[in-house]
Amino acid sequence: MSVRVLQEGDPGLAASADLAVARAHAAAARPGTPDHEANRARVLAFADAHADALVRRCVEGHLTGSAMVVDPATRRVVLLLHRKLGRWLQPGGHADGDANLPAVALREASEETGIAGLRVVTPAVDVDVHEVGPPPFHLHLDVRYLVVAPPKAELAPNDESLDMRWVAPGEMAAYGADPGTVRLATAALRALDELEAAGAV
Repeated sequence: MSVRVLQEGDPGLAASADLAVARAHAAAARPGTPDHEANRARVLAFADAHADALVRRCVEGHLTGSAMVVDPATRRVVLLLHRKLGRWLQPGGHADGDANLPAVALREASEETGIAGLRVVTPAVDVDVHEVGPPPFHLHLDVRYLVVAPPKAELAPNDESLDMRWVAPGEMAAYGADPGTVRLATAALRALDELEAAGAV
């Protein structure tokens, strides 16, 4: 598996409007749990069936990119209290036409956390499919990445969040993190361990 660590300005993060690029990012995600693999299959099938899966006008659902932002020194991850959903989640958001899903994840992480110097690791570490509202309810087909924070990074959240915290994995249940978010954190930390062992971060 070819692993890349990318930061803003890297040519590998150039925008693309080609749905096949997004599909390839989902297909290339690291192997994972049975839930992860079932979600991967759903995302691929959805992309094959919906030519407009990159944009919000696809009312049944659309592709999104998420980031599990990790502080390597403390092994803590960023959770934000989403203003509209009222839940603690990882940073992420709509592709809005950009098929380069790691670029989407990095952009959303940078905007939502206010941290400069974040780096996104490819391939994705998790794939999730979940329903969101309020009505009309629709699917977010979410391709999720490890994003590595620089040393001593401080949070400066924007107005999309009511609150934001660095959280230890063992504390996630206290924030009501759903199983998919916990799965993502576990996968991201495992990928970080492998990168550190290889001297890649």
